[in-house]
Amino acid sequence: MSPKTRNFCIIAHIDHGKSTLADRLIQKAHLVDDRNFKNQILDNMDIERERGITIKSQAVTIPYTAADGNEYKLNLVDTPGHVDFSYEVSRAINSCEGALLLIDATQGVQAQTLSNMYLALEHNLEIVPVINKIDMQAADIPAVKKQIDKDLGLNAESALLVSARQGTGIDELLEAIVKQIPPPSGDPDLPLRALIFDCHYDLYRGVVVHLRLFDGKIKKGMKISFMSNNSVYEVETAGVFKIALMETDELNAGDVGYIIAGIKTVSDVRVGDTVTGADNPCASALPGFREVKPVVFSSIYPVDSNDYEELRTSIEKLKLNDASLIYEKDSSAALGFGFRCGFLGLLHLEVIQERLEREFNQSVIFTAPSVKYKVHLRNGDELMIDNPLDYPDEGRIEGAEEPYIRASIITPSGYLGNIMTLCLEKRGVQTNMTYLDEKRVEMVYEMPLSEVLFDFYDRLKSISSGYASFDYDIFGYKPTELAKMDILLNGKAVDALSQLVFKGNAYNRARKVCERLRDEIPRQQFKIPIQGAIGSQIIARETVNALRKDVLAKCYGGDITRKRKLLEKQKEGKKRMKMVGDVELPQSAFLAVLKTKDE
Repeated sequence: MSPKTRNFCIIAHIDHGKSTLADRLIQKAHLVDDRNFKNQILDNMDIERERGITIKSQAVTIPYTAADGNEYKLNLVDTPGHVDFSYEVSRAINSCEGALLLIDATQGVQAQTLSNMYLALEHNLEIVPVINKIDMQAADIPAVKKQIDKDLGLNAESALLVSARQGTGIDELLEAIVKQIPPPSGDPDLPLRALIFDCHYDLYRGVVVHLRLFDGKIKKGMKISFMSNNSVYEVETAGVFKIALMETDELNAGDVGYIIAGIKTVSDVRVGDTVTGADNPCASALPGFREVKPVVFSSIYPVDSNDYEELRTSIEKLKLNDASLIYEKDSSAALGFGFRCGFLGLLHLEVIQERLEREFNQSVIFTAPSVKYKVHLRNGDELMIDNPLDYPDEGRIEGAEEPYIRASIITPSGYLGNIMTLCLEKRGVQTNMTYLDEKRVEMVYEMPLSEVLFDFYDRLKSISSGYASFDYDIFGYKPTELAKMDILLNGKAVDALSQLVFKGNAYNRARKVCERLRDEIPRQQFKIPIQGAIGSQIIARETVNALRKDVLAKCYGGDITRKRKLLEKQKEGKKRMKMVGDVELPQSAFLAVLKTKDE
């Protein structure tokens, strides 16, 4: 096996310049001519480009001739930068021998810089610290070097200085990759053992599986097996990533590449699974594989109920490309037929929403996001509930538990008080607080996942002027006081607006929903009460006042009894109207209430 291969990934906090650095490395290798080049070339989706985030990890093989005259094959595995996709990041890291740890010269070490470094250390990767954005006016290189030394425990003097935007220091970086990152180990004569770190769907060829070979080799015509479900396929094509897919004769131990094997949907391929030969399997699967479970749930409905079939087709097509999207049929008296979906996190939910609207021209309504609660019944049963419609009667419930996260927040010390107040408001309990240096503090909080779903991240950024960074992982369930909050319109419950909430927050949440509905519902000929309720107890109320015709307009003077008679007649009519009148909720009212942010 050739030692001239290097497998590496770039890990960083969000917006530290990962995709820009990948662009410079690709340009250096002339994989794309200048005419066809575009920024964030590894990001395929418009959403990724606009938001400056990587959602879907990519891989690319970069040819490089080093200063020693040797030809090297550098396999870059690009990783998503958001906490929602942390499992994908861990699988991408597992397929490399080294990592470039990218740190922004203006921001310094942040929450995900730390968590990604620990992830890389867990997989025994060689870490090369790289300070990016050195061309910026606000860059403070000595301070960042101090942080690398103190916070990360890495050798700050060996940190490489680059400007990915201007292309400064890229040659030195490529030399460091060759010298510092070890070549892959593995025996091409052993049975095939390869890790699936990603896959994508091709309209004409089916699923393209991205893999890293640890042992053995893979070539056209070979029968392979996926160890998690024992499914067997025949390899039609094998190759490497040179931005476009480039076919090769075979892939050997240590290589990063792709295979196409007539796999119909992305759901048949599981990230983290081990691929082996069907005729000569390896002894054991690679460690670390687990099923990806959704943590945030929401129902999707078409704005026009006639578009249900179109929405179903669109979600099926999205599922071809995104195996982590889980959905089942759902229905609501107010919104008709739709789908109950599970997402990896709030960003994942927003991405799916935008893709449905952009790629498939769907006008959709998402219900308020919810998490999965454990509900213990008096008869000893345990239910897992994410939909308010499935919530049992209060009398049957013994207790409930909700998922908790361990949140790590790094902030300049000047914002400490405001952030502590926010975390306390979100039911957070501080478990640790460390001064990283004179200016920065790391705080660790345990708090309910449901509290982070709404406006936590936005408020954290606004009270810290954008300087605080946030990272979290889910660690288990804790007891909670759970309640089902219903919204009544003219005395009738609207099922699509029901939410599962913490009892202590129910009053505020109900009040906000009622206020928004009051502003959105058009006035009728009769008064419309909007009420928030838990069981039979009303906890909030707003009223939409009636439109009133001036029945006294034609009375010029005359006896007061005549006026009273007309007013009483009008009052009776309004009372009768209220009994038979139905209030139609406009779509704008749903959209206003179900926005995930409590503005």
